[in-house]
Amino acid sequence: MLIIYILLPVAAVALTFILIGYSISAPRYKGPVSDHFDGKQFINPGGVKANGLIEVLKWMRERKRGAWTEQLENTFGEKPAERIENGLRITFVNHTTFLIQVDGMNILTDPVWSKRTSPFSWIGPKRMRPPGIRFEDLPKIDLVLLSHNHYDHLDIDTVKRLVKVFNPQFIVSLGVGAFLRQHGIHAYHELDWWQEIAIPNGLSVQALPAQHFSGRGMLDRDATLWCGYLLKRTDGNIYFAGDTGYNAYTFKEIGERCAPIRAALIPIGAYKPAWFMSPIHCSPEQAVQIHQEVKSSLTIASHFGTFPLADDGAEEPVRDLNAALAKLPKPHQPFLTLQEGKGIDIV
Repeated sequence: MLIIYILLPVAAVALTFILIGYSISAPRYKGPVSDHFDGKQFINPGGVKANGLIEVLKWMRERKRGAWTEQLENTFGEKPAERIENGLRITFVNHTTFLIQVDGMNILTDPVWSKRTSPFSWIGPKRMRPPGIRFEDLPKIDLVLLSHNHYDHLDIDTVKRLVKVFNPQFIVSLGVGAFLRQHGIHAYHELDWWQEIAIPNGLSVQALPAQHFSGRGMLDRDATLWCGYLLKRTDGNIYFAGDTGYNAYTFKEIGERCAPIRAALIPIGAYKPAWFMSPIHCSPEQAVQIHQEVKSSLTIASHFGTFPLADDGAEEPVRDLNAALAKLPKPHQPFLTLQEGKGIDIV
């Protein structure tokens, strides 16, 4: 009888977690089998997998967190122009959120303005630096690119705000559209790797392979696709890598098939410990390799300094990036880190 009294609360807690995990899981993609979809789950190039529950528990037990200091205020950058009719301006907002103003189009990547990247408002990775642009200062947004469905990339509260204020179009990877539909959003296009869609003003968007994983709950691991994007234009393409680990072939292929890349947005953070993070997040040194292999004329760093997602501290990604760049023969193509709210004109 005593065992029953002990086990019942444990079972109740376990059942609660299972029900919560089920309720927040995203709908699963249903479609034909391909070289990166086995009918149930999506597969990385080369078959690399994110670590599972046992490795997660090991990491949590052994964690050595780097230093983060919460910055409550931000000077914010200048209010963006309403349009850049002829040219290209890229503004770093935070994390992997960029405002790309190109040839009369205003485009956001993975927009996140929420205070946490979590299904709950009271727990989960907390924002340590404010967005570099106030939401109220955004110009009219025409298009949003969503690389995958993790909470630090698909922030549904921000997405709903964008729909309410601007009603933009969304371009998403396979399977993510069903999640948007659950929230009443129907203005989207789904793309598989290497698929392309035309957008206004003579531009087009192509989904590109990335090495990562997906999921929002306990029962939807790899049930939707993850990707990067190429924004194609006559004056040089723009590569948004999204969230990705490194391998020796994907980015060389992108460099060959997607040239010329005038600007690239490549992640540098959430890479420690390497034994756990390397399948899904590139290190700053690997980000430099990606920069070189995609043959980018200019790269801007992303995925750092906003949310403490791994064991690297707030300043470590930039420090390690600078150390990696210092090893390159000079001159080399620039790889920049921007302050939140800082924008640059690219000619």
